[in-house]
Amino acid sequence: MGSETTSIDVIKTQIPIETQSLSITGDVNTGLVLVDLVNGFCTVGSGPMAPSAPDAQISGMVDESVRLSRLFCKKNWPVFAFLDSHHPDKPEPPYPPHCIVGTPDAELIPALQWLENESNVTLRRKDCIDGILGSFEKDGSNVFVDWVKTNQIKVVLVVGICTDVCVLDFVCSTLSARNRGLLPPLEDVIVYSRGCATYDLPVSISRNIKGALPHPQELMHHIGLYMASGRGAKVVSEVSFGLDEEQ
Repeated sequence: MGSETTSIDVIKTQIPIETQSLSITGDVNTGLVLVDLVNGFCTVGSGPMAPSAPDAQISGMVDESVRLSRLFCKKNWPVFAFLDSHHPDKPEPPYPPHCIVGTPDAELIPALQWLENESNVTLRRKDCIDGILGSFEKDGSNVFVDWVKTNQIKVVLVVGICTDVCVLDFVCSTLSARNRGLLPPLEDVIVYSRGCATYDLPVSISRNIKGALPHPQELMHHIGLYMASGRGAKVVSEVSFGLDEEQ
């Protein structure tokens, strides 16, 4: 464990991430995006992509996501929650079947199920890693794009799982759409490091799973944040609301 930690620390010095603190005051229209906070990714034992035992990084991400969600709902600010949902006949290789529609794995985690009754929250099931592509309707409209425009959102704050996969793909697609002028008036995409997490698949375990790739949690979390920063997102390590959190 010591040598692994040392190696990760060395990598972090080679690809450092500049983080900031974010204070949300309401002066700038800000929307909260929750990426795939479903049982199949976050609840222990809920399928092949969920943690097999309590996981500190995922638990911390859930706690921060719940905190932010409650504060946004208290202010009636816009919240958009993506729910990873797949049909059994539409696999998503190289990942095993997961978050199948109609099963508990594709539902919001218990700590966030109350969001379903909040008027400021938009829930959207998606069947692909990229949230924006998964938000198109049959008539060609896009639920996420409409959400940004309708609420005149200038800043998107992103939390969720997995930092280097679903979160990163959403961030990259959103930034690309912003750069092409498809998401007015969006200006900034902000990723909250402690509000994100990813899964852990050590080399010792992946060797025994056909087709599996090793996925060291701490390292891939850092790389996900680094890649998001490299694409133009801002990474923050703290999010505060001033006195509102105490009231």
